[in-house]
Amino acid sequence: MTVVLVTVYLAAIVAANLIIAELGPSAAIPVAFALVGLDLTTRDALHDRWDGAGLLPRMVALIGAGGVLSWIVNADAGPVAVASTVAFVAAAVADTVVYRALGDRAHLLRINGSNVAGATVDSLLFIPLAFGVIMPTVMLAQLAAKIAGGAVWSVVLRALEYRSVSLEEGAPMSAGDFVLYLRVR
Repeated sequence: MTVVLVTVYLAAIVAANLIIAELGPSAAIPVAFALVGLDLTTRDALHDRWDGAGLLPRMVALIGAGGVLSWIVNADAGPVAVASTVAFVAAAVADTVVYRALGDRAHLLRINGSNVAGATVDSLLFIPLAFGVIMPTVMLAQLAAKIAGGAVWSVVLRALEYRSVSLEEGAPMSAGDFVLYLRVR
């Protein structure tokens, strides 16, 4: 599962960087919802797998790899890739602090609470770093889109995880069991 999460993370970050490099800030809001929300949520799933096993160096390497891959695919995406890398490293630190602070809470609360922190830091940094201007309306809309996208992705990834666990255990998946699964740690 970790390989799948790393692949999804990298694909989303590279796609986000390339789309923003091609279309500019006007694409920031849909990209934030669909791809950055996915990355923020996937980061937490990787946190659970890597915690205590070099989490910070692994996340920095993964984020850096996303920037490098973006640049390799399209050298013109370099400024966006650098801005994305810097913003995502800072966001990962904020996300990690909040995710750990919420360690005893329900899984979805931990994910979405930390996504708010990560999305806020990323939204404050990305547009100014990528385009050299502060665009408050775009930045606020992007923040809302990242939080909403992260919320959607947190349920989708939790459902996929539940389905995987259910299949491994040979137990049928019921809606009631899934609702309970959403609430547990």
